[in-house]
Amino acid sequence: MTLPANVSQPRLQVAQIVPATEAEGPGRRFALWFQGCPLRCPGCCNPEMLPFVGGAELSLDDIVSQMRNAKDRHALEGITLLGGEPFAHAAHAAALAEAAHGLELSVLVFTGYRLEELRQSSDKNVNLLLERTDILVDGPYHRDEPETRRRWIGSANQRGHFLSERCDPNDSRWLMPNTLEIRLAEGLLTINGFPAKQAAGLWKRL
Repeated sequence: MTLPANVSQPRLQVAQIVPATEAEGPGRRFALWFQGCPLRCPGCCNPEMLPFVGGAELSLDDIVSQMRNAKDRHALEGITLLGGEPFAHAAHAAALAEAAHGLELSVLVFTGYRLEELRQSSDKNVNLLLERTDILVDGPYHRDEPETRRRWIGSANQRGHFLSERCDPNDSRWLMPNTLEIRLAEGLLTINGFPAKQAAGLWKRL
């Protein structure tokens, strides 16, 4: 996505990018975590991503270029937007979703808000992001209600909504065991995937 020279390039506050993961939705996905969330769910699995300061400021063009390269290299099925809170960055998230659809990638968004709340929003960018979302996993994380059956879902209160025909609501991959991914690169250890007690225990041992 290239803007005219006289239009300033959007800058996104990004906590983390994983170019290809199978722990954040069906198939291989380009996952982006936004930096900043107004919610404060007890036991949040990404507390370092709550402040709206920190992370890295990246241009939209740069992220779309990374996404395109990852698709070519890893045969991606889609992108996943997490956080932080994607709907607190709705304008930028909607632009990423549009770019993903242009690359024939599906869009999965995790949010701490309920779908009903989002649909009542007067923010046009929230509505735009919803229009460009294929799968929405909604609801605040409840640490005392860990999900044990559905893959890629943190707590039992959260719901999956299939908002377009790009993805199959009967996809059996949602019922497979959950996974963790651990990476060590340039001296930095990162972990993503199932946010449950098992993950927390593993992180402490590491």
